[in-house]
Amino acid sequence: MFLDGDDWRAYFDAMEHDAWRLETRPVYTMPQEQEGIRRFLAGEPLDTGATAVWKARVRGYRETGRRVGRVHVLTRPLTDYLRYEFAHYHHNVEAGEDVRILDLSDRPNPGLPEQDFWLFDNRRVVLMNYRADGTQINRRIHDGDPAPYVAWKRLAVAESVPFPEYVKDHG
Repeated sequence: MFLDGDDWRAYFDAMEHDAWRLETRPVYTMPQEQEGIRRFLAGEPLDTGATAVWKARVRGYRETGRRVGRVHVLTRPLTDYLRYEFAHYHHNVEAGEDVRILDLSDRPNPGLPEQDFWLFDNRRVVLMNYRADGTQINRRIHDGDPAPYVAWKRLAVAESVPFPEYVKDHG
């Protein structure tokens, strides 16, 4: 089953305890971000309004005792997209999201897949599928065993560092 629009929002909001994401791509090509990226790269101030809805949702989840987190797997140098995303991550962290970075520039992959996914309550998995250019193809509910995804989450969290610490160490 594929999730889009209101169905995706309802599926996400149905989490009881936590939603966690593994991000593996250096670029996500999302039409609604293109103007913001262009302005950011031109040195204009970051439009934090573009992510205001997400930040409000994260705060709302936190207020009800739920958590949202992610690990972004990357290598340096950062792509222009990752530089833009990092600028927003500061605000996500302020809203209560646990953003972590796993930098594989100087080390091998510890065994994580190259598949982006969301894991809800360690029991529901949504696979995030993308074209080579970072354009999203779809979000698909994984009907199989969530155990490998739970293990990948634990591994990614154990091998990563909190975003603020990463930025402090890597500028």
